[in-house]
Amino acid sequence: MIGTTTSLRAPRAAQHGHLAGLVAISLAVALCLVFARAAQAATLAPAPSVDAVPRDDRSQTAVIAGGCFWGIQAVFQHVKGVTRVLAGYSGGTKDTAAYETVSTGRTGHAESVQIMFDPHQVSYGRILQIYFSVAHDPTELNRQGPDVGTQYRSAIFYANDDQKRVAQSYLSQLRNAGVYPRPIVTKLDPLDAFYPAEAYHQDYAVRHPTNPYIAIYDLPKVDDLKRLFPDLYREPPVTVMAATNPHP
Repeated sequence: MIGTTTSLRAPRAAQHGHLAGLVAISLAVALCLVFARAAQAATLAPAPSVDAVPRDDRSQTAVIAGGCFWGIQAVFQHVKGVTRVLAGYSGGTKDTAAYETVSTGRTGHAESVQIMFDPHQVSYGRILQIYFSVAHDPTELNRQGPDVGTQYRSAIFYANDDQKRVAQSYLSQLRNAGVYPRPIVTKLDPLDAFYPAEAYHQDYAVRHPTNPYIAIYDLPKVDDLKRLFPDLYREPPVTVMAATNPHP
């Protein structure tokens, strides 16, 4: 318990190598998450009826939030046309954009991802379709699975009027179609800034595939992407690590 929020993740312990204390609880956590995951089956959302049309060859950027940024980053790292995905924070100020502070749930930040993509290969609307279908559950208010707090809220941070138009239309489309058994709680907010998260959060799912949280909560999302969006799925993930060190 951190402040008024809770989370079963322990990146600080993983970062510093304090894994011995986690061994005793890892199996119990895994069992809890197995049963929780069963209630979070992927829902294939319809393709957006309104989408953005690329005006030039420049890449575009989308910022979205929906629970732990490890899982959302992992999903979009496997999407064709995506060239970079950064885990980070949006919704608050620069001076509070740090994991320990954001985890209090009192900063206004949401754990977010910044997705850079080629709009000629994957559109903004299709990014949102994947977001609503496999990346998170848009009906959970200020939480995702075992992670509870406003920093885990479902939110789309639009960068311009075009993104706002597409996102508003798609939210209306999904609500009118009754795609989900519960109301969609996704917030639509203007993007003021995106602050990259600490280095140890980047590519976390790629670097720690056997972590119980990753294995049970996040890797199934990647499997759902492959199953529901075979035309957009790419096997090798596009990682921050590779972009930073192109010639290892």
